Amino acid sequence: MHATRTATLTLVYLARLREAFGCSSEPWPLQGASMTVAAVIDALRTREGAWARELGAGRAVRVAVNQVMADPSTVVHAGDEVALFPPVTGG
Repeated sequence: MHATRTATLTLVYLARLREAFGCSSEPWPLQGASMTVAAVIDALRTREGAWARELGAGRAVRVAVNQVMADPSTVVHAGDEVALFPPVTGG
């Protein structure tokens, strides 16, 4: 018998999110052939605690898929890297 492999994304957390979540990255099982960035974030919020607080309404979080800035409607696929990070200001 062959083991069924679950398709996954790699989630990467940067800056304050890495500190709040206590990890810098993790594999994430893909639900179906693809998901949107919004669906990934919604699923993370269900973990509650820091996840709901940091990714909740009114919290600014940027997302990059494979190191390209993305929006909530961006579709992600197995093998993609999805990075979440707070907006950065500088001067």
